[in-house]
Amino acid sequence: MKPAELDRLAQWYGISPTRPSPDGREVPISRETKRKILSALKVDLTAVVDHGRGKARREPKPAVEKIAMSYLPDFLSGTRIWGISLQLYELRSARNWGIGDFEDLVVMADLAGSLGADFVGLNPLHAPFLADPGRCSPYEPSSRQHLNPLYIAVDRLPGFILSRELERKLERLRRADLVDYAQVAEVKLQALRDLWPGWRVRSAVDKAYAPADFDAFVARGGDGLRRHALFECLSLSMVERGAGAGWQAWPADFQRADSEAVAEFERDHEDDVLFHMWLQWLAHRQMMQAAERALKAGMRIGLYLDLAVGEAVDGSATWSEPEVYISEATIGSPPDPFAVDGQDWHLAGYLPSRIASGKTSPFRRMVSAAMRYAGAIRIDHAPALRRLFLVPLGSSAAGGGYVRYPQDRLLQILAETSAEHRCLVIGEALGIIPEDLPDDLAAARILSYRILSYEQDEGGFKPADAYPVLALACISTHDHQTLAGWWRGSDIQDRREHGIVPTDLTEKHLEHRKRERTSLKAALRAAGLGLPQRLDARASREALRELTVSAYRFIARSPSLLVAVRLADLTDEKSPTNIPGTSDSYPNWKPKLSISLEDLMSSPLVKRVTAAMREERPQNRMARERIGSRRILNR
Repeated sequence: MKPAELDRLAQWYGISPTRPSPDGREVPISRETKRKILSALKVDLTAVVDHGRGKARREPKPAVEKIAMSYLPDFLSGTRIWGISLQLYELRSARNWGIGDFEDLVVMADLAGSLGADFVGLNPLHAPFLADPGRCSPYEPSSRQHLNPLYIAVDRLPGFILSRELERKLERLRRADLVDYAQVAEVKLQALRDLWPGWRVRSAVDKAYAPADFDAFVARGGDGLRRHALFECLSLSMVERGAGAGWQAWPADFQRADSEAVAEFERDHEDDVLFHMWLQWLAHRQMMQAAERALKAGMRIGLYLDLAVGEAVDGSATWSEPEVYISEATIGSPPDPFAVDGQDWHLAGYLPSRIASGKTSPFRRMVSAAMRYAGAIRIDHAPALRRLFLVPLGSSAAGGGYVRYPQDRLLQILAETSAEHRCLVIGEALGIIPEDLPDDLAAARILSYRILSYEQDEGGFKPADAYPVLALACISTHDHQTLAGWWRGSDIQDRREHGIVPTDLTEKHLEHRKRERTSLKAALRAAGLGLPQRLDARASREALRELTVSAYRFIARSPSLLVAVRLADLTDEKSPTNIPGTSDSYPNWKPKLSISLEDLMSSPLVKRVTAAMREERPQNRMARERIGSRRILNR
């Protein structure tokens, strides 16, 4: 194929001719990159050229008659609300099994509701690799259309009896400061296996776990649920054989879900497949109970769920539906000043040509899977609605390129599904984004995501009244230190200690942080908020608590409709949830909170910050109860 023909073909399939460089320039991508990305998009280069003129055959773009607007609750036209965000697994309690679970979520919903919160925000609850629990990042799930069975509260199931031996194991798991995913998976799956043979008899009189509901769940789940359960069985079997949990390491005749070898395995393991469908149903039932409890607790939004931007390349989703995924390139990001070589996130993305196709498109099914439980969802890396940076297999991130996605159609699907489920949409759009994307998202009534430390310009920290109305404001997220940690520069030190940033650059970052501290103090004082007298990098614990209260008052006074209070800020955590750029050198996604659910109200910051939020964002209790009742009835 001639170079000009390749360039035209790449343009036709939405491949951007340039990518950004760390110094802000646009640099051309190579023709080899274009060729690899076209192959990853499953474009047959020998079949798409019409008489040698480079005219590609492509489905016509669906027409969109008007700007699609996502659901926004009526009550938000007259009030601003707040909620509490957390990682579900990080919760400690006297009864859980070493990992926060759906029963802990019920307790948390009651507590948050009693404190005046209108939502509880959670990490992605997507299905992981049960056969390899150490792959615990909620942002690299096996499937986004199914739930994580490790969050099942086994002790709440009919017929469960706690033995002394099991209690001793659970005590060790509870005391640990890190979630031991391997041990949690072992004890939970064994206990669930023990319950499985006679569950129908025991559940017949329990309306929460009625066998007829399970049968209906299986019927509704169809081939998608069956294939996920089959993948789980195969994955566990393959690990026993030493082949690994991910399908790309399996023997060739098991790498395709429609092969005869897989069909034979399924016939021989019919009961096991049904068991894994049962796990999904249990997770669904308990998740639904938590969602209903949140509304009954008076929360007007209820649960707020996070959606990962992609899935594991070798998980259930790509094995079950290979035809809808990009298979020869992974999602990443181009080189930038903080990652000069770019990043490869090793995530599988939907094909642009398939993501929105059909009434039950992959995108619609994925967002609906979360919205069925939630009053709000957050789309991680919302720029993916318009474009993804794809890194061809075997290439460095610098050898990747941007590919266009059907933004108008995806926004239309979000509008339709959010209206159906009465679920508002938040879009996280940080880092390198198209300049006009925020305007497009705002026009679609998708809330932006505003992190305090990012809301700066040449003059320093922006005043609270500069925040947009259509937004969720917060102090920090799972990828950041707490406010106290940020103030001390712990995040900068972490990047140096883990070899992410060299020492000379660390010193520059520390100097910049010193200026940021001065700027933040100026912004808080300008807002009329009190600060302790001695507030430098070595400030006392009490001084940092005062700072935290003032900072939350600051964002609470913004016009942004939603404010999220991070639970880790209120429990003064020293260990970060996740240090981006690390893998084996830090136990990402494992640290637990230092305070148990039962003792949360003994934390000074829990009392002080939530009291401040109630003062800054007061509620009408009767209106809360009416709205909550309507949402429960509509589920």
